[in-house]
Amino acid sequence: MSLQLLLSVPAFLISLSVCHSFYDMAMNYPTHRSAKLQEKVRQMFYFGYNNYMEHAYPLDELNPHTCSGRGPDVDNPSNININDVLGNFSLGLVDSLDTLAIMGDKEQFILAINNVINSVTFDQECTVQVFETTIRILGSLLTTHLIITEWTDTFGIKIDHYDNELLSLAHDLGSRLLPAFDNPIGVPFPRVNLRKGKSEIFNKETCTAGAGTLILEFKMLGRLVGDPIFESVAERAMDRLWELRNNETGLIGNVYNLELGKWEDPMSGIGAGIDSYYEYLLKSYVLFGNENDLHRFNSYYQSIREHMRQEFYPNKPDSPFYYANVHMDTGMVQNQWIDSLSAAFVGVQVLHGDLETAIMHHALFYGLWVKYDALPERFNWERKVCDYSLYPLRPEFAEATYLLYQATKHPFYQYVGEAIYTSLEKYTRAKCGYATLNSVLSKKQEDRMESFFLSETCKYLYLLFDTENPLNKRGDYIFTTEGHIMRVDKFARERVNVLNKTTKPAANISHLFSCETFPRYRQQVAPFSDDFWTDVASMINLSV
Repeated sequence: MSLQLLLSVPAFLISLSVCHSFYDMAMNYPTHRSAKLQEKVRQMFYFGYNNYMEHAYPLDELNPHTCSGRGPDVDNPSNININDVLGNFSLGLVDSLDTLAIMGDKEQFILAINNVINSVTFDQECTVQVFETTIRILGSLLTTHLIITEWTDTFGIKIDHYDNELLSLAHDLGSRLLPAFDNPIGVPFPRVNLRKGKSEIFNKETCTAGAGTLILEFKMLGRLVGDPIFESVAERAMDRLWELRNNETGLIGNVYNLELGKWEDPMSGIGAGIDSYYEYLLKSYVLFGNENDLHRFNSYYQSIREHMRQEFYPNKPDSPFYYANVHMDTGMVQNQWIDSLSAAFVGVQVLHGDLETAIMHHALFYGLWVKYDALPERFNWERKVCDYSLYPLRPEFAEATYLLYQATKHPFYQYVGEAIYTSLEKYTRAKCGYATLNSVLSKKQEDRMESFFLSETCKYLYLLFDTENPLNKRGDYIFTTEGHIMRVDKFARERVNVLNKTTKPAANISHLFSCETFPRYRQQVAPFSDDFWTDVASMINLSV
């Protein structure tokens, strides 16, 4: 895409509704404004977190309308919308731990750790989803353990008399998840009973993301406790998924039937059901240096470009585009919608270094945010309307916005972040927290605040405005798919047994940090042209 200096003001900037001149706004995000938004996001986080601790803890989630707590639906085991995520393990507390550290709240961070150590147990008669429990609970425990043991140079937080209790909890949880891998196919079952092991509840089918988004947490756990079984089972799952792709198109399906050994849903896309599988292939390479993972990611990325990318104006050189859902065997378009989870792929493209594509891709989701003040779960690109209008406070768009700002330092993305914050505060704030929108059209709320609002949405917005945060200054961290941090250093590449105090040599990783910002992006009003934005607006039927 041509990135020439623009002399006119793009129409899309009007939607940001700020008082500064458009030129000043696009070329600069004032320091005082950034500090103000940083504090507002902090207050947003604590309004949700403090209400969770007061009204819901030790239960898993906060009901922000009734100011009460929510745990598993014990009366209806088949209610997987709730039971996949909630396991009587104080999810809201555990998932928020490293957000407290990132915000520099040492006192609350240490208090939260002590609450986890003293009250959380995984000896529960609960059937949970392996994927959700791994990314939300296991990942947070590992990250927090590393913050207070290995990463004290970043956060300056160390706890006296800490004896690896969080790592022990993580080890216990990981061991309780291992029965999911007792499958001759090599693809793990999606659910386990934390007390009994194998579960019979909805365990015949798994989505690709569910099976392929375990490698970061399981591999790190295995290296910390010195048990290769965790790394082995996760890598086996990745190997098996790779074998199950279509060799001609290079695409992988969405839902695999473990009982029949075949694809139940052969739809291939970048959104729900597959999204974080691609993400973890790339991040596994970055974190652990596995060349096979990079090769696999590059192969998928090429297939995605070839079969899924659809130009809205095929004859225009800089046409806006979307990634269609296609059949894994033929590459033929399967339906007419994109989903909100596919916004996370923008962040994957940033990490991959495909900034031009990431900038253009992000513009689509920004247009949807301007249109709805949220992202609907599904948007029909043919009819240009919502197919599914729910918005459960998802973080993917905030994540993509933050990562693009980190890569380009273009102030446009801080103004986008301000728009995100403003919409959340206006439409999702409730009596005791922030609430899911039942519909982005009516803005009617539901009585649920999922844990990822605190662990991800608030975290990414805070980091977007806290430009002096130690995490932003270092630049050697990646985020798990739940927003928990993993530091890319020799420690990640050592086989470490914390309990026995032994290590093995690490590979040289200095070549991973040759990324530079792109000053040319700072020299223009926006990272794309006015004509491009007009085409995006036309694509989604947005008035500008």
